[in-house]
Amino acid sequence: MTTTEWELLDRAHATLREAVAGVPADGWDLPTPCAQWNVTQVLQHAAGDQLAYAARLTGGPGPAEDPFAPSGTLAGTPAGLLDPALAAAAEAFAGVAPDDAEVAVPLPPFSVPAATAVGAAALDAAVHAWDIAVATGRPPGLTDELAAALRPAADVLAEPLRGFAYGPALTLAPGADDGAAARLLAFLGRDPGWAAPAV
Repeated sequence: MTTTEWELLDRAHATLREAVAGVPADGWDLPTPCAQWNVTQVLQHAAGDQLAYAARLTGGPGPAEDPFAPSGTLAGTPAGLLDPALAAAAEAFAGVAPDDAEVAVPLPPFSVPAATAVGAAALDAAVHAWDIAVATGRPPGLTDELAAALRPAADVLAEPLRGFAYGPALTLAPGADDGAAARLLAFLGRDPGWAAPAV
């Protein structure tokens, strides 16, 4: 990958690590923008997705449980689940040449150019970092700069995944934040102004 592409993946992974590290001890059961999933389940899903990218690229083992039906029960620590998944994805993408036109990914269209493949893994990590950060009342790590860099991958991947991984695109309300992060989230079907329900 080019330096810029690796920086994008590294930044997205760092953003996810920071979001997970910032979850308070009593925050793992909090609701998230991912309908019906709590923070633990989003963590499991995000880690599983990164392992799925690695497995698709290397033929190695994938996630231990279905990323789309996360149990919500951790056998170990959050970092113990996340860090090996991020390391596996980073190592797997190290074997992808920048000019590879057909790189295997675990979601439709299942084969994309190298820049889109690494962008897809970065997009997944960054958006789930946002889910966890906003669920726990922390500043979202999805900056406008990062969101703008992720948008090309979203443009390729969102439509095949509507109704599965992404909801219908949302229209930002007049006067709402219309920065690149808000536009990306709305394009993916997430409400950029999501707030945890009142208890």
